[in-house]
This record gives sequence, C-alpha cells and structure tokens, in this order.
Amino acid sequence: MDLIALFDDYESAAIAAIEQADSAAAIEEVRILYLGKKKGRLKDLQSSLSKATPEERPVVGKRFNEVKNRVSQRLDERKVQLAAPVAARGADFDVTLPGTKIEMGRPHPITQTIIEFKDLMGRFGFSVVDGPEIEDEWHNFDALNIPLEHPARDPLDNFYLAAASANSDAKGGPRLLRSQTSTVQIRTMEHTQPPVRVVSLGRVYRPDTIDKTHSCMFHQMEGLMVGESVTMAQLKTVLLMFAQAYLGDDVDIRFRPSFFPFTEPSVEVDMKWGDDWLEVGGAGMVDPNVLRAVNYDPEQVTGFAFGLGIERFCMKRHEIDDIRRFYENDIRFLSQF
Repeated sequence: MDLIALFDDYESAAIAAIEQADSAAAIEEVRILYLGKKKGRLKDLQSSLSKATPEERPVVGKRFNEVKNRVSQRLDERKVQLAAPVAARGADFDVTLPGTKIEMGRPHPITQTIIEFKDLMGRFGFSVVDGPEIEDEWHNFDALNIPLEHPARDPLDNFYLAAASANSDAKGGPRLLRSQTSTVQIRTMEHTQPPVRVVSLGRVYRPDTIDKTHSCMFHQMEGLMVGESVTMAQLKTVLLMFAQAYLGDDVDIRFRPSFFPFTEPSVEVDMKWGDDWLEVGGAGMVDPNVLRAVNYDPEQVTGFAFGLGIERFCMKRHEIDDIRRFYENDIRFLSQF
C-alpha cells in the first residue's frame, strides 16, 4: 500500500470539500467527515500507519502530520470566512456592479412643525420642557383644578391603563395616558420658582371619534408664563405673534370667551379655515387654585397658559384637509414635505 499517495488523496478531497462549504452547517459536516475523532476519515488514515515498515514510519508519520495540519488550518480559515459579513467576503462582493441610489428620508411633517414651534417660541423667550405621557390623576386633573364630577374625568373619556386598585399610588392616584400637555406645567411649577416661561410639546390621548379634524392621538403645544403682573394682554400678544410668525401676517385669528377649570378667565382660540373658523386651542389666565396647588402665592404672581393643536396649525399652513393623512404612511403624501 502506498501510504503517501493515500494521504495526498485525502488532503485533496478534504480541501475541495472545505472550499465548497457555503455555510456554518456545511463546514461542520466537512469537519466531522474528514477530521472527526470517532468516525472521520483521518481516524482511518491514522490506523493505516501501523501497516508501514519500521524504515517507512519516519517519512509516513511526518507526511501524516503535515496533511492533518494543513486540512485543520484550512478548515479554521474557512470557518472565519463564513462567519464574516457577506460584504466583507471579497469573493462574494462584485465591486463592478452598478450602485443603487439611496433615497434619503426626512422628518415627518408633524416633527417638522414641532421643531419650528420650538424655534419660534425660543425667540419669544420660552424654554422647552418635557414630561411623561403616562400620568397620574393628580397631575392630569387634581392639580389643574378639575373636580371629580367634571365630565373630563369620565373613565370613558380617558385611556386608563388598568383598574384603579392595580395601578394607583398614595399621592397620584390611578394612571392614564395624559389627555393634555397641561400636566407638564404642573410638573414644572412643582420644581421651579417664578418667573416661569416654558412650552411643552408632545402627544396627548383622548378617545375621540376619528374624522377629518379629530384623532384619538394628537399633538399639543402647552405654553405657560408666570411672574409678577402677567396679563391677558400679554397672552393675546404672544398668541398673535406666534400665529403670524408661523402662518403669515395675513392670518385671521380670534378669541371667544370660554371656560376651563385651570384658567380664569378663559378663551377659545380660533383660526380662519377657508370660509369657516377652526378652533386650534384654548387659553386663559392661570386659575389661583392651580397656583396654590404648586405652592405659588396668587397674591404675588399671576400667569397665563395656552394649549394649541399642532396638527391643525400644520394643516392650515400646508392646506391639508384631513388629519388622518398624517398617519396613513402614504409615501406619496409624506414625500411632499
């Protein structure tokens, strides 16, 4: 028996099988077949060494070790190649292939509007603050002077997360998705002494019937200014300057007397919408009870607050007639912004 030729045949077959393996599973099958300690072909070759004569054993033994090492080394190299990302494998990547144009994304129109709102209010001297979207009843209702019997607290008009006994705490009460960004003004005043001049922008949730101008999830910008001698005239000035800065000098805006538990007096803010007026938010002077809830002295400071619908301002600027278009994920619509 020509053992050297037998070793050469083994090496050639093993290397060929290693090169053809195209996955981790395939290379493992090759390892078991050619280098397995129990039933591998290398085990058979090792058994054949006993057939060599004493004179042949040094040469045959040396050749056996060379073949074993070469096959083992190439197997390890192939494992590394298969483990590398496809793009890193030179043989699998053709640099001559034509490139594909990358379509760059852009911020959602609501995100664009929020960014611009922050910039505009920053020019008016307002800082941006943020708060949690999962709130407790204290911040969402109690501290805002909204009594238990008020319709806004009806469980059917809010998104409570679970039964009150399962998700309440000693102070805040049951948890719910915030129904207004006014919760952030409470959290801000709890930790900040006057003067305060902040805006908060974010998502709010109400189980409204979805139509052209309403959604169960929408975005608000809450504004708050508290200090000595803050007046209703300053509130009107800020809202008018903001509307004109975002929509243009010819924007029509009006204020109607209204009622909110957390402001007194209160107004509705309307904007001309085609031939009709569209409500875009509410505003008013901060109710003294709200100031007392955060340990402010209403005899020393006054303030105003406003909440504006971000979607409605965006719809007005871009002449969008249906709020649902923002959330349909239609690339034809979104690519226009």
